[in-house]
Amino acid sequence: MDLLLKGGILYDPENGWEGPAEVLIRGSRIEAVSLTLGPVDVPALDLQGKIILPGMVDMHVHLREPGYEGKETIATGCAAAVAGGITAVACMPNTDPPVDNKEIICYIKERSRQADLARVYPIGAITRNIDGKEIAPMWEMAQEGARGFSDDGNPVTDSGVMLRAMQYALNLGLPVISHCEDLSLAAGGVVHAGAHGYRLGLPVITSASEAVMVAREILLQKEVKGKLHLAHLSAKESVELLRWAKSTGTNVTAEVTPHHLLLTEEAVGDFNTNVKMNPPLRTSTDKEALQKALAEGVIGVIATDHAPHSLLDKEEDFLSAPFGVIGLETALPLLWTKLVGEGLLSPGEFVDRFSSAPARLLGIPGGSLEPGSPADLVVIDPHTEHIVSSERFYSLGRNTPFEGWRLKGYPVMTMVDGDIKMWQGKVKGFSKDFPAIKRILQAKE
Repeated sequence: MDLLLKGGILYDPENGWEGPAEVLIRGSRIEAVSLTLGPVDVPALDLQGKIILPGMVDMHVHLREPGYEGKETIATGCAAAVAGGITAVACMPNTDPPVDNKEIICYIKERSRQADLARVYPIGAITRNIDGKEIAPMWEMAQEGARGFSDDGNPVTDSGVMLRAMQYALNLGLPVISHCEDLSLAAGGVVHAGAHGYRLGLPVITSASEAVMVAREILLQKEVKGKLHLAHLSAKESVELLRWAKSTGTNVTAEVTPHHLLLTEEAVGDFNTNVKMNPPLRTSTDKEALQKALAEGVIGVIATDHAPHSLLDKEEDFLSAPFGVIGLETALPLLWTKLVGEGLLSPGEFVDRFSSAPARLLGIPGGSLEPGSPADLVVIDPHTEHIVSSERFYSLGRNTPFEGWRLKGYPVMTMVDGDIKMWQGKVKGFSKDFPAIKRILQAKE
């Protein structure tokens, strides 16, 4: 599609652009970005009052397929992604069967090609069957397109296995994404070991169960010097260890989720299973430490850990209900409202953490609208307020802890490879009334 985006405000920290811009798209690529491009021979879309950003890149998503299609499919997950302004996702390998061989990688790539919405990058398992014992065929998976390795959902408890996996990944130039949890310390817990969890009388998970494994991974990384990425940090002790590692020159990156940035243990209320996740929500001190680390760049990546479950699963009692919350359709407006809107992150810092940095880490296109790059972008409305309603989600999951929140910064257009995939809440291939480009160009924003 050839298209001129005019009248919008662009934030592209990779290219140092913050301000009014016209963006010229030719086919699937960005051709030019300028304050004013002058007359061009393409249709123009007026985005007055809107903000243009590189598409978000979510490097921690559970698409559930194969094996758990009742919770989510690659197609519905990709629809949720573009509805939320996310143009690329990296999907975790804890499916059934798990992503521990090249055949499953090929399956995921084909299913994402058929969905034709967001870009999908598989993450391969570290160990066969994600059981922590025997290293999976990492080279074969990398050759088929795996962009990293993780046993997410399970820690690799054997330090020797983890060390060898990190050495193999170093040779492949790919990151190892660690689920940091000491199972002997977590001990069947379901909430944080804090005042609220004790009041409810539930089994608890200490912050030490995360921090102990963070410390181990950092020490192994000092030995290997590869690409270590720590998933979904939740505790101030983990942040302190990460800060120390970076101060000693250790190459380690980390991510934090919107729910750990914005919620505390009190959100569990009286056994609300939509607020049950692993790692659990912790204290206000932990939340503040995570926010500070994100603002300072100590934590460099935002990721949703989108983990959809069926209503039936989440209607179990709190002990039996599965861990996990969804996030693809709420992350951008949540963080634009609560972090950018309240001055905790600048717009450029937000784009870096949720787009540029994860793209760099995975070695994939995205995070930039530099001429010649793929036309993957999102346009958001910074002024209009909407209420979070899970009934309108494209995801099969409804397990959000943010139901009823009033937010700004919702996406009004998502484009992937120069093709409009979402327009004003309607997703191409999912919404029967998805408009033709002629109608979009005639729309009065």
